[in-house]
Amino acid sequence: MSSCSSESPPPTLRTVTISYSHLKDKNIDLSAKIEEGFGPNGLGILSISDVPEYSSLRQNLLCLSPRLACLPEDVKKELEDPNSRYNFGWSHGKEKLESGKPDILKGSFYANPIFDTPTTDESLVQRYPSYCGSNIWPDRALPELEVAFKALGKLILDVGLMVAYHCDRYVSRGMKMHEDEGLEQILLRSRCHKGRLLYYFPSLQSVFTQNGESMSSWCGWHTDHGSLTGLTRGMFMRDAVELPCPDSAAGLYIKTRNDQIVKAPKGEEASGIERSTFALFMQPDWDEKLNFPEVVHIHQELISSYGSLTFGEYTEKLLDKYYHLKA
Repeated sequence: MSSCSSESPPPTLRTVTISYSHLKDKNIDLSAKIEEGFGPNGLGILSISDVPEYSSLRQNLLCLSPRLACLPEDVKKELEDPNSRYNFGWSHGKEKLESGKPDILKGSFYANPIFDTPTTDESLVQRYPSYCGSNIWPDRALPELEVAFKALGKLILDVGLMVAYHCDRYVSRGMKMHEDEGLEQILLRSRCHKGRLLYYFPSLQSVFTQNGESMSSWCGWHTDHGSLTGLTRGMFMRDAVELPCPDSAAGLYIKTRNDQIVKAPKGEEASGIERSTFALFMQPDWDEKLNFPEVVHIHQELISSYGSLTFGEYTEKLLDKYYHLKA
């Protein structure tokens, strides 16, 4: 998926929406909604409406994003963690886009919203630095960031666990699985959940071609490799003042399984405007063993010579493609 401003917008498709009150009710069968959103013909996205406290927690965190990005360079340098491939703390210009060029339009702040230090085993920190490292908070420069980050991250994780429960219920109709094999239990026992506060510097232009082969935007094509991703609606600002979405063509663009490009109606960005958003990557634990299908459509080269990989091993190999290799 990607986010961009389009010269010739692709077709717009409404996302499947589930109300929070229905989602938290385990007696309601949401299998039809799960299949429509995540099934073979779905876009791979669901919208959850009317989540209590979401609006205020989103506001509290996203308004801190430009303040973080505008901290002095020497302060931001202290927030960097090259050993984790910049998967803790501040990152800017380190990640490579699909073109192979560094992403200089986007600044990111990564942290685990549940565990400040997920393990004290130094061997694991060396083996899986992108997950087993410790959070780096700007406690002196921006002390309110930690509280706001953890509050929104915890809320999104709670909602994600509810989604996972209904995914398991849907899957169980077609196959048998042990209780500990379900997505909900995998996410419950994981220490790898990672939040990413994103700040998009004002861009001069965004270009989208109809065939989708070329794109220059604040967020290029990418595929998340975790289990579920929770994504907030973007916040647009100019000079630290919030604005409504300034571009009717802006939005979240998704490439379907048939390689059709469609737009999901979530306002994202426009030229000359700064934008903030937050993503929570809900993922298996680093030592969770992955079972790959016979046919893998993406990153096949990472698993072709291995009978099995843990999620941590797979992630480290994947990060080698998009970040600097470990020293």
